[in-house]
Amino acid sequence: MKEENIKFAPKQSKTATRWCVLEAEDVDEQAHNLKAWQQQFDQISLGQFYGRIEEVMFEHVHAFREHTSRAVRQQCNVWPNAIWMGFAVDEKSCRINGHQVEKNQLMIRPGNTQFELITPEDFDIFGVVVNQDSLQQIAEKQGILIDTNVFDSPLRVWESHKLNQLRRVLNEVISPVQSDIARQIHEENLMMAMLEVLQQDGPITEKPSFSKRRAVVEKVTAYLDANPSKHVTITELCDLAHVSRRTLQYSFEDVLDISPVKFIRMARLNAVRRRLLQGLQEDETIAMVAQHWGFTHAGQFTHDYTELFGENPSITISRRHN
Repeated sequence: MKEENIKFAPKQSKTATRWCVLEAEDVDEQAHNLKAWQQQFDQISLGQFYGRIEEVMFEHVHAFREHTSRAVRQQCNVWPNAIWMGFAVDEKSCRINGHQVEKNQLMIRPGNTQFELITPEDFDIFGVVVNQDSLQQIAEKQGILIDTNVFDSPLRVWESHKLNQLRRVLNEVISPVQSDIARQIHEENLMMAMLEVLQQDGPITEKPSFSKRRAVVEKVTAYLDANPSKHVTITELCDLAHVSRRTLQYSFEDVLDISPVKFIRMARLNAVRRRLLQGLQEDETIAMVAQHWGFTHAGQFTHDYTELFGENPSITISRRHN
């Protein structure tokens, strides 16, 4: 990991603004580079991973630009008493909680609330996190009432020209050199932009059919997360969700844009990688770790692992010592 300037904590003094750049060659390392977030990333497209985060912390606002070279399933949770807003840097599409994000839509989630992103290859995203109490104070001064019901939906529609203007502001904000006046202006502009988004009418509502499919995916993924090393079949997952094989297939493809079989394989390969990065215990081998997550054929495991991550398992272990 390469770091420029210094890291910051979520709270800073009134005059301190911290800017830094963090680079990662591992998807799990990327997940931990955003401070005070609880995240787990799974790489779901093939090849060596590269990630980069440029971020700046004001007194009440954390703004960042994040790049991921490979498609990633991101399970995210920002710190309590906060509001996160995110959108693509270049109008590329991603998914939040299964919803396809269109180019004029922003993603919004409150703190301490789990949400899921599926991001494509070579994806750049802007993120802004604001302390809720600070935002509420600004809202009261402006005579604005924040309706917490806006958090029932993860998506808000915004006018395209306003979104493009916010992109330009963030490109200026996330920079190493800023005067005290510029810092104050940038922080207030970001908070006012969030307030304007929260006041927009028409949060995105999902169709009943999509809600049912998302419920199927959530039930299956929750079970797999709770039983990471258990060998399960598609038939067993159908029984668990009380759906047919076809419905299970359609549900995963509609919500996650991936088949259930591929999802299980990718999730377990990522679990093996996280375990290898922790280092092997005494008398433990790579084959033993792979078998724990259901990979019984050593040759096939090595091929699948190397294809996904762009390196063989032994190279992953060596990362721990670099």
